[in-house]
Amino acid sequence: MTKIVKLDESNFMEVVEEASEVLSKGGLVVFPTETVYGLGADAYNTEAVKRIFHVKGRPFDNPLIVHISDLEMFYRISRDVPDKVLDIVRRLWPGPFTVVVYRGDIPPEVSAGLDTVAVRMPAHPFALKMIECLGHPVAAPSANKSGRPSPTKAEHAIEDLKGEVELIIDAGETLYGVESTVIDFTSDPPILLRPGPLTPEELKSSLGIEIHIPDFVKKAVKVDRPRSPGMKYRHYAPEARLILVESKDYKDLKDLAMAVVDIAKKYLNSYKVGVLASDETMHLYRDLGIPILSYGSRSDLYTIAKNLFRRLREMDSLGVDIIITEGFRDEGLGLTIMNRLRKAASEIIHI
Repeated sequence: MTKIVKLDESNFMEVVEEASEVLSKGGLVVFPTETVYGLGADAYNTEAVKRIFHVKGRPFDNPLIVHISDLEMFYRISRDVPDKVLDIVRRLWPGPFTVVVYRGDIPPEVSAGLDTVAVRMPAHPFALKMIECLGHPVAAPSANKSGRPSPTKAEHAIEDLKGEVELIIDAGETLYGVESTVIDFTSDPPILLRPGPLTPEELKSSLGIEIHIPDFVKKAVKVDRPRSPGMKYRHYAPEARLILVESKDYKDLKDLAMAVVDIAKKYLNSYKVGVLASDETMHLYRDLGIPILSYGSRSDLYTIAKNLFRRLREMDSLGVDIIITEGFRDEGLGLTIMNRLRKAASEIIHI
């Protein structure tokens, strides 16, 4: 049986203590972070960590991210961390930034047997306090069934995991709506394993570090031995078939929209079709007479990123068979958005 608790200022510490108690006994807790909701277990409890994989339906070779509340935990679970990496995390934590470093005192099950571990310090007050109260790092992927869109509201986690975890904390909608940026610092230069809210351009500007962006980040390419979540398997996918339409330059949005219209008309007689668009093109689809939802304006990519997974789930709730989505220029935060859409897509069409 799953207990669902609505979090507010009046019960904050009471819920923190309840969640940490569940974790200490080997239970699983769905908790809010600033990125998406996490499915947490005590990282030192190997049986609880294994339950995460079973509950999510997650392959055991797909490593988890370890969440910490202070640098002392980081020193324990890592080893041979260069001073420059310590300087970086001191500046960026807490926040939506995950580092991959060599694994120290942490069970290998967390890292799928790799000699590395992915670590971050979340910037959500509840997550930080829960981990601090537990006194142990918390292993936590996103709180959804494997392959589904990540949960940005507790309702999404309830839909996927109710009855399979002990406790779900409802703290409203998350801030960013996409998972953390993941960078592998065991390589030189560091490698971007998963784009997130902090973009390579921002990291170069603020920290002066050059980051290598491999092909699997920009394309729907899979790897054999993932060092971070989201590298090998299809992720973020709605139940409906998702068709992603990409443009060469996105200068002429009308051309992009007309391509989406043509694809929609191709399927309309046999399937229920929905379109995911941007504010700038919504009016071009209204004559189709089908469900149309906007991610937001192309001038505000943070809003589009925040709405991305929610819109995919909303389309599923409308009962469509096929979702056709516009693409976005893959630079800055657009790289994060396109990384998720390409991994979610059943088909990618270039115009």
